[in-house]
Amino acid sequence: MNNLLKFPKGFFWGAATSAHQVEGNNHNDWTEWEKANAERLAKESQSRYAHWMKNWSDIKLKAQNPKNYISGKAADHYNRFREDFDIAKSLGHNAHRFSIEWSRIEPEEGKFDEKEIEHYREVIKALRERGLEPFVTLWHWTMPVWFTNNGGFEKRENIKYFVRFCDRVVSELKSEVKFWIVLNEPNIYSGMSYIRGEWPPQKKSYLMFLRVFSNLIEAYNHVYDAIHNINPEVSVGIAQSVNYFEGWIAPVVRWFWVNRFLNRINNHLDFIGVNYYYRRLIRGFNFDAGEGQRTDMGWEIHPEGIYNALKGLSGYHKPIYITENGIADARDAKREKFIGEHLRWLARALGEGVDIRGYFHWSLLDNFEWDKGFWPRFGLVEIDYKTLERKIRPSGYVYAKIAKNNAIENDDLNKSNVL
Repeated sequence: MNNLLKFPKGFFWGAATSAHQVEGNNHNDWTEWEKANAERLAKESQSRYAHWMKNWSDIKLKAQNPKNYISGKAADHYNRFREDFDIAKSLGHNAHRFSIEWSRIEPEEGKFDEKEIEHYREVIKALRERGLEPFVTLWHWTMPVWFTNNGGFEKRENIKYFVRFCDRVVSELKSEVKFWIVLNEPNIYSGMSYIRGEWPPQKKSYLMFLRVFSNLIEAYNHVYDAIHNINPEVSVGIAQSVNYFEGWIAPVVRWFWVNRFLNRINNHLDFIGVNYYYRRLIRGFNFDAGEGQRTDMGWEIHPEGIYNALKGLSGYHKPIYITENGIADARDAKREKFIGEHLRWLARALGEGVDIRGYFHWSLLDNFEWDKGFWPRFGLVEIDYKTLERKIRPSGYVYAKIAKNNAIENDDLNKSNVL
């Protein structure tokens, strides 16, 4: 009896990165914020993490060190991308998601750096030479300092600058990229920056949140049109944070968090990118009442949630790519099971007719995790930040077997063997 769940022919297997988190030596709004807030974040770390993190003793020295919150050289992926793509190829990946750093391309308003455009052309060339399909993200939260000094996405009149940047990049790379992701998790960015007020520019204002949210929708729609004017044959979409909400008020929260943005861009979507990490079980006013195992960052591990989230998106009738799914797990003790169980639930959704065409694990490399710094370890590949040595984790080889076989061992989640 065949004990494998087969994935469709041509299914994309890969991993994802973002420029600021792995490239190193960027200069953007985040690097400015890091310098201004590193001391504060280090001092606040014990009160933020120690009371709930079982592994606090493991990360205490890192979390209380201000240097942890400065991205610096990060994983030096900017200089080592070929080496990193060699690793991805060796692990059976046939696709890779990465982002282009706006502040490199346009460090000053209206002044485009041809050398940096050529750098990203080389990145794409390196991927294609290794048989990896590029999925290119145009905005993964970071912005040039001149843009944020001018009000960023708070001002509707600034949308034209983002559209111009995207138009230039796509015009330069139009023959080399088939898949464009315009925005990464606009709901996370706007929520963390303007509702919780924890990320730059740290303006806690619901009205400002609504304004930024609306401007990101308009920006997306304009960029979609611009890309298709340049090359009508490409696929353009978004990477949306799609947590699974469960509980008494879940339908309202789900609409606000996931569907509200998608509904406003539905006529400008060739595909939906799904970033799924955890479930939000709502009991009373507790939005994190789940009792499952937790990642190093305290997120509940709930693989069935990816199935529920995917089924909930099937009504859009768009192709779906899992553009992020991963776990902070420094000891690599839970990642193998995490990958396997999420992919089995994904396979079940596939078997029930959901049009899923690819899976990108977060992340290929350990990376700089925004206001948490370097202690969360998401990588299939471990980075020694002192030597920058790369070391494939055991879970990376497990994922490689799945990618190379285009299949995963079956279990009781789904009895059908072929999708």
